[in-house]
Amino acid sequence: MRKLFPVVHRPHGALLLGTLLGLSGLSGWAQAQTWNFDIRLDGKPIGTHRFEVSGPPDARTVSSDATMAVKLLGLTVFRYRHQAQERWQGDCVDAVQSTTDDDGKAEKVDWRRDGSGTGNSSGSGSGSAATPAKGDCVMSYAYWHPALVQQTRLLNPQTGKMDEVKVERLPDATIQVAGREVMAARWQLVTKPPKGDAQRLTLWLDRSDQRWLGLDARVRGDRLLTYRLL
Repeated sequence: MRKLFPVVHRPHGALLLGTLLGLSGLSGWAQAQTWNFDIRLDGKPIGTHRFEVSGPPDARTVSSDATMAVKLLGLTVFRYRHQAQERWQGDCVDAVQSTTDDDGKAEKVDWRRDGSGTGNSSGSGSGSAATPAKGDCVMSYAYWHPALVQQTRLLNPQTGKMDEVKVERLPDATIQVAGREVMAARWQLVTKPPKGDAQRLTLWLDRSDQRWLGLDARVRGDRLLTYRLL
């Protein structure tokens, strides 16, 4: 499940500037934004994920807080907690600090673009290809950012490593948000971490203003994990 957070933060939509055919960065955007998501597994509620973006264009702060619990016959069979703080400079991630409890597996990331961070305490990922070079301008799984769909690699805030990503435009479709049907643009992201299998994500954006509305992913057992904006 870690590739969702970037998993956002993990993880991690597109915001309300530009168009799908001509996306621009957020250098002129200074308005604070908040997204609260209901998380469901095969239609059953299992948790929430909150994202907040604030600050001026040259020093934005992004916070992410996710909690999930899957129950079977009244017993909790899976728990997940992820908290992350990202600092951005323009359209580049400048620093990431995160803590994750992935069903008992603890991970802690302290990544900084200048190379002064301590990395990942769990040691997941390996090799120079998995870690951004010092000073590289990279993005995390910033689903709120309009330039996300132009990326070929993304920094995973849960692992502190780079995931390869391929993005493809999908046909528009309607999505239910807060009890109403909304016409949405859809993008498919195929992400591949340094270790592990690839994962397909579907990103839903409001056609009218490009606001992030939802996220879908097939997880273990071919079960459907969904995010829907509250």
